[in-house]
Amino acid sequence: MSEMKPTPKSTILVTGGAGYIGSHAVLALQDAGYDVLVLDNLVYGHRELIEQTLQVQLIVGDMGDRALLDQLFARYKPAAVMHFAAYAYVGESVTNPAKYYRNNLVNTLTLLEAMVAANINKLVFSSTCATYGIPKTIPLPEDHPQNPINPYGATKLMVERLLADFDTAYGLKSVCFRYFNAAGADPLGRLGEDHNPETHLIPLVLQTALGKRDAISVFGTDYPTPDGTCIRDYIHVADLAVAHVLGLDYLLNGGDSTAFNLGNGNGFSVKQVIEAARHITGQPISVIECERRPGDPPALVGSSERARTVLGWQPQYDDLHTIIRHAWSWHQQRHGSTQGNIVRG
Repeated sequence: MSEMKPTPKSTILVTGGAGYIGSHAVLALQDAGYDVLVLDNLVYGHRELIEQTLQVQLIVGDMGDRALLDQLFARYKPAAVMHFAAYAYVGESVTNPAKYYRNNLVNTLTLLEAMVAANINKLVFSSTCATYGIPKTIPLPEDHPQNPINPYGATKLMVERLLADFDTAYGLKSVCFRYFNAAGADPLGRLGEDHNPETHLIPLVLQTALGKRDAISVFGTDYPTPDGTCIRDYIHVADLAVAHVLGLDYLLNGGDSTAFNLGNGNGFSVKQVIEAARHITGQPISVIECERRPGDPPALVGSSERARTVLGWQPQYDDLHTIIRHAWSWHQQRHGSTQGNIVRG
């Protein structure tokens, strides 16, 4: 039987809400009329974005702290949890897998047990296309085999399995979003991407345009793609955030546990991203061509038809130039301007 959607101002707990994608989800939740409580240990998150920019209550703590979770659930009685708190550096997960299994898997188990004890039975989970491993078909559908090739992807897949088992045993309903390359920034410039260390292509390219880096490294120019460089599916972080709110609404209205891919369904090569950034920033952006990195598939593009059909999700910023332009505005504001002019178009 379908549940009634809670009235606006229901409280949603967002773990990892001070991070890149989590903070944009907090903004989208606010826009949708929800009260938001953020739990973040601030290892990678940014306090000022939550307390000053978004003006949301921030609890500094770890989701592995069961006593803290019990207190939060008893005091605030959230209608659901949106879970972003995870370590997400693929290379680090290979060299330090214990860190990833402890945080991404063990701490999530603690969170789920606390939810069950508090009778909170709805979770929106930030998963990843890394659960698929090397793609067998392009674009990737949700029923593609899941064979992750690194510990990061493995931890996310294990959480998906945890969630399936918790649904069967305890009735905890979940939506897992497997997304591709999150990029861009809040169109109004309030939030953006600011990782340390930074590993994502678009911010690295823009740091080069700002003069913060001498050049951008391109790993592999001999892939079986039109220009020899890897192709990836870039999704605007604001579109990603809206999808999470739609997933939450789906659960609050009685939806069953399921998973959705989130991407734009088309890919752009590394060279295309760099060329678009040169156009938008007006900067030359030097390139260093390097050997391939192990484990990088030539192309990684997802099908998001299911999210569009079931959730009614419609990306608003699916153009690469728009994604980069929003990111460029944020990086200029956050890290200092350059002599280049923003090219509109």
